[in-house]
Amino acid sequence: MRPDACPGALQMHDAADGPLARVRLPGGAVTAAQLREIAACADELGSGVIELTSRANVQVRALRSASAFAGRIASAGLLPSAAHERVRNIVASPLSGRGSGGLLDTQPMVDALDQALCARARLAELPGRFLFALDDGTGDVTGLGADVTFTAAGSHHGRVLLAGSDLGLAARSYAAIPLMIAVAEAFLDERASHAAWRIRELEDGPRRIAARLTGSAPELPGVPAGSRDSPATRRAGRITQRDGRIALEALVPLGRLTPAQAWALANGGPVVRLTPWRTAVLLDLSPEEADRAAKTLEEAGLVVDPASPWAGVTACTGRPGCAKSLADVQADARRWVSGLDSAPRTPVHWAGCERRCGLPRGQVVQMIATEDGYQERQQ
Repeated sequence: MRPDACPGALQMHDAADGPLARVRLPGGAVTAAQLREIAACADELGSGVIELTSRANVQVRALRSASAFAGRIASAGLLPSAAHERVRNIVASPLSGRGSGGLLDTQPMVDALDQALCARARLAELPGRFLFALDDGTGDVTGLGADVTFTAAGSHHGRVLLAGSDLGLAARSYAAIPLMIAVAEAFLDERASHAAWRIRELEDGPRRIAARLTGSAPELPGVPAGSRDSPATRRAGRITQRDGRIALEALVPLGRLTPAQAWALANGGPVVRLTPWRTAVLLDLSPEEADRAAKTLEEAGLVVDPASPWAGVTACTGRPGCAKSLADVQADARRWVSGLDSAPRTPVHWAGCERRCGLPRGQVVQMIATEDGYQERQQ
């Protein structure tokens, strides 16, 4: 099997516009100080572009000094284990139990999973594509197809899914982290004799992993678990938390933050969460704080209006950052959005080539660049 090429803060990707670093943010959690440092690195060491990924991580493009970047990221507390930095791929429900459908605060579980992952030397061998997910019961990250997902069914218990399939693995919340770590170790055991980056790439992968955990394969095939809140249909705006405070979700146009926009988010509230659908959420705001934050974010060019034409429009990196791209899709998508009066009825993704990087899950109109312009397809 070819070497794992997933970028990190230490092993960078040699993109067409220069070295690209990916910083893992388990659960999308980032402090204001850390977000300001990422913004400063993008401004002082890179091209000023911060990209949000579909795993709620960030990428900083065109870095001029890899060692300086890595040192500053480590000093900010974003590199707890150099050996594990590319495998800390954990997505979580961004409201973390605060929403109307939330049953469980997942943030303590995110922290515990990250610590357990980094504490096991062998798990540094996980592929950079292997993904963990922690769902607070709303179903918003269950449908992302993570390799191992804990989805809450109550305040103290839930189920562990394998590659999105429910094979009957129930767990109390305190026991979920050891079980998820055991799944990762079982995957490495299976991977030793079968080339695969993800559980779903193993033949009958979920059942084989379950058999290693329970001693016998489930009698019935796993039942795919759906998402009640597809990332492709998420919108910006205000959400009333169960405690009466406000969560403000801001859409980041085409998933790209400027350093100034990152600073605006850092200054917007006490708790910031990035999401797998390339938005940012400010949590635990009073109504007055939400008003001020919404004004600040809009002035910075972020979107808090759910009816905005930007809602549902995504794009890959395109030219000049990607050598495989046939067009500057970011610029083309921005021109297209400027001609809209409201959000498109169906989400639209712009892609620079047939790889269609960043394509959201669910029903999406695809605008794919070719040598002769864009070809429209329906997913």
